[in-house]
Amino acid sequence: MNIIETPLSDCLILEPKVFGDSRGFFLEAWHEKKYKEAGIKEEFVQDNRSRSAKNVLRGLHFQKTKPQGKLVSVISGAVYDVAVDLRLDSATFGQYVGVILTGEKNNQLYVPPGFAHGFCVLSDYADFHYKCTDFYDPSDEGGIMWNDTELSIDWPVESPLLSDKDQKQMTLKQYREMK
Repeated sequence: MNIIETPLSDCLILEPKVFGDSRGFFLEAWHEKKYKEAGIKEEFVQDNRSRSAKNVLRGLHFQKTKPQGKLVSVISGAVYDVAVDLRLDSATFGQYVGVILTGEKNNQLYVPPGFAHGFCVLSDYADFHYKCTDFYDPSDEGGIMWNDTELSIDWPVESPLLSDKDQKQMTLKQYREMK
């Protein structure tokens, strides 16, 4: 497995080793011992999967009091995936990392607890998979506006398709003030 550190502490890009031939391929999408050695110490308790159409943008989501770490990957298609550091005591608070994840490359992004997460779909459809370190609690969900000017995320989509909820999220400034 190739492990790529990002400028954000604890946020990692992982490239599992893929064994392939004319019949197809095999890879280890999760191996507790190897991923712990890579620096991912949290236990995962829930797996989620979603499908989204081209130009759908989901995020930037987080849990307010029960932060979730996420190991995210794309089963098929391609997305631009973003992690934003929301840890107030972090030297990289308010900074983000963005990476293209594809079903073809089988790459992954580890989004640590205390980060917001979002993605936009680049292909016609994308099947997205994520392992979570805590259970989803709808009463604890929060979000930051996808186009917050303080973050200045360079999303590769001009007119994203957003949920009603994602059109009304708070700004990073409002997040900071509520803490």
